[in-house]
Amino acid sequence: MDAKIYHNPRCSTSRTTLAAIRDAGIEPTIVKYLDTGWDREQLAAMFADAGLTPSQAVRTKESLYKELNLAAASDDEILDAMVAHPILVERPFVITDKGTRLARPASAVDEIL
Repeated sequence: MDAKIYHNPRCSTSRTTLAAIRDAGIEPTIVKYLDTGWDREQLAAMFADAGLTPSQAVRTKESLYKELNLAAASDDEILDAMVAHPILVERPFVITDKGTRLARPASAVDEIL
């Protein structure tokens, strides 16, 4: 099975999810999204595949969320902010042949392994 994790090594949930994928015998492609960034179409497709809206996938506890006043923003505005500031995307996202999940909690990844 192919798997890809959009990973932040500083995040404990992301590290736990990566370990769960490996424990299932899968070596995923690891994308350090803070280094690579996102494009709008990629994010929109990933959120749609996961059944989420940008407002459901934004890190509301991130200081930029408050600084940019994203609580009052539309999904399009949030998506634009996520492209400009990759840290705003909740983590980790995992994509396998069985689907796309935001692995929060980490056990949510089990559904697609």
